Amino acid sequence: MSLTLNLILGDQLNWDSLIWKDADKQHDLFWMAEVKQESSQIPSSKQRTTLFLSAMRHFAEDIKSKGYQLNYTTLADEQTSFESALEATLKNNNVGRVRCVLAGDMTVVTRLESFFSQYNLSIEWLADQHFITRQGEFQQWLNERKQPRMEHWYRHLRKDRQILMDDNQSPIGGQWNFDKDNRRSFNKKGPQLPSSTNRFKHYAITKHVIQDVETFCAELPGNLADFNWPVTRKQALQQLDAFIKYRLPSFGDYQDAMWTDQPFLFHACLSSSLNLKLLNPLEVINKAEQAYYENNAPLNAVEGFIRQVLGWREYIRGLYWSYREHWLDYNALDHQRALPSFYWHAETDMQCMHHSISQVLEYGYGHHIQRLMVTGLFSLLWGVRPDAIHRWYLGMYVDAIAWVEIPNTIGMSQYADGGMVGSKPYIASGAYIDRMSNYCQHCPYKPKQASGQDACPFTTLYWHFIDQNHVWLAKNPRLGMQVRNWFNKAETEQQHIRERATWLFSHLDKDNRKEQA
Repeated sequence: MSLTLNLILGDQLNWDSLIWKDADKQHDLFWMAEVKQESSQIPSSKQRTTLFLSAMRHFAEDIKSKGYQLNYTTLADEQTSFESALEATLKNNNVGRVRCVLAGDMTVVTRLESFFSQYNLSIEWLADQHFITRQGEFQQWLNERKQPRMEHWYRHLRKDRQILMDDNQSPIGGQWNFDKDNRRSFNKKGPQLPSSTNRFKHYAITKHVIQDVETFCAELPGNLADFNWPVTRKQALQQLDAFIKYRLPSFGDYQDAMWTDQPFLFHACLSSSLNLKLLNPLEVINKAEQAYYENNAPLNAVEGFIRQVLGWREYIRGLYWSYREHWLDYNALDHQRALPSFYWHAETDMQCMHHSISQVLEYGYGHHIQRLMVTGLFSLLWGVRPDAIHRWYLGMYVDAIAWVEIPNTIGMSQYADGGMVGSKPYIASGAYIDRMSNYCQHCPYKPKQASGQDACPFTTLYWHFIDQNHVWLAKNPRLGMQVRNWFNKAETEQQHIRERATWLFSHLDKDNRKEQA
């Protein structure tokens, strides 16, 4: 009798998956694989690789302990690709049926379908029930709107699922969105962080993964001196509880703030656990909502956090699948520059970039403002090819999976989709970074200065971007004033800014060429 081959991908580590419904211990063969190519094709940081592999191995132990048949390939088996690992499985087993929960990456779907077609097998794709959105719900909503903005999707889900609602139609607190209350920066004393920090025990499995990554993937970027991510559901629940108790109360006020040598601040650090499916989004939302009802966290913090999980996360996934065949071709601004080399080593005297990139190398992490308004902003102002910055984000961050990373990077961060995800390009000068952080206090550049040797590169390139794109930016209701401000500058100042921008491009391009040589 033939077996049913059940593929479990690295971000599908949940027992409430449809693949476990009616699982047959005699006739179902479960399959998981660690393949170096998946970490090297787009270089995946050591932090990200270790997180995925450790979480996978822990889940594999659970599978075996429950008595299921499991074919598990490790890095030590040295399979060159998913395809070669699957070939070995098909060679050694009589497989008559293949099932897999829908992958979070369209390229994986295409590759697997192409592979199995060679063996006259087709994949039965199972719906991914991890998400809150029902099958077909987003597409129906999308079809009814000319401008499908996240805020409207978020309100739809709030009302339909009755989350933070006074009654069927009215949001608690009388307004849907408290974003204006969530933009505080720290005073000169800096953040007053809770003394409790969550340190996870390194199980034997995790220690073994770290050794394997250093042995088989030594060339990957980043380091593992301080690996501290949840790799099991138990640890993920501990992370959730610690966030709700210690950091959620201040999360709302300071969610946009940044501070030197403080990578995590009041952020939840739950996105990797959600994206690996160690946590369910509804249980996370319910915990935050409960904190509000029990007066343990203010409404602006709870609403802001829930909006990220219920609104943005579900919205981004809907957009990814709606335009899945087009994302990597988008380049609305025709940006063609290479990614500056300091994205790989953080050796730059721009302190905001140095600190934001250093912590990615150290922890595989940066919060949303560091991604959008520091590393992403510089890439946008510099004119980096969208696919180049996309590859960096996908490989370097522990929570990066195609469905969530691609629309965030290509759309939200780089505006390469021409305004589908966001209503404007997210551009700002160095003054914004100065207002939201202490980075500029330690920097040789002056954030308010746009020309001259001391000019902040962000400020110079901000005005250069407006100069280069003023025709269409003038039509944008949120940025038209900045175009007018540009033309209100004296012609001599405009020329000095252009000269400084030209010098910056020439100088950094030269450094890139030296490193590549």
